[in-house]
Amino acid sequence: MRLLLKALGAYALYEALLHRSVKRGEIPKHIAVILDGNRRWARLNGLSVEEGYRAGARRVEDLLRWCLDLGVNTVTLYVLSLENIARRPKEEVETVYKILVESTERFLRDDEVRSKRVRVKVIGRRWVLPEEVGRALERLERETAHNSERFLILAVAYGGRDEIIQAVRRVAQDVRSGELSPDDVSEEVFGRYLYTGELPFPEPDLVIRTSGEERISNFLLWQIAYSELVFLDVYWPEFRRIDLLRAIRTYQARSRRFGA
Repeated sequence: MRLLLKALGAYALYEALLHRSVKRGEIPKHIAVILDGNRRWARLNGLSVEEGYRAGARRVEDLLRWCLDLGVNTVTLYVLSLENIARRPKEEVETVYKILVESTERFLRDDEVRSKRVRVKVIGRRWVLPEEVGRALERLERETAHNSERFLILAVAYGGRDEIIQAVRRVAQDVRSGELSPDDVSEEVFGRYLYTGELPFPEPDLVIRTSGEERISNFLLWQIAYSELVFLDVYWPEFRRIDLLRAIRTYQARSRRFGA
């Protein structure tokens, strides 16, 4: 049915109408995405795990262009968790590393990324990554450091609990050195010790998870306290622009109460 509708042009028409509707509403300033379902999509289509991850990497490039077109300021991608590194087969993790390095090269050559002045920030325990991966990510940050209009955050070797623990350690060090008083530690102050503390919009307005799973998986635990969550029953490699637009429309239809 999906292929028939696409052939008839129904999807293109619906996407255009949906885009027009979404653009009339409030566009999230910060969208975070849990990229889930690469392996399952590959198995379903009789492909290798590597082919699944490569298809997912191409979809990331599409997502970034769609978000740039919509005017989203910050995009955060959950690329690789600490749990993935510890529990997935070594060959699979090495495949992710290889594709990640290749993707950094394509990103730096992308004309649209340069014209939109996208700055990249990598968050996570980068010191546990292989040297080649670390160098590639450092280059990505270094060569985009002068940009300040849009932000792409890559969560690599990342864990939400670990981020909070690292922040607590830095707070404790500053208290011990006398740079910070315990009485001055507030939510706002603590937030500045997190990986996203320097960003203009550190907390996602919208979190999207693909593959039908409805859990957070240790992702930005502090930052998403008041985010709107949208879970989509689509594997990441087949995520379409229309899925992004639907997620934003869902976000626009909700009344954000921020815990009230």
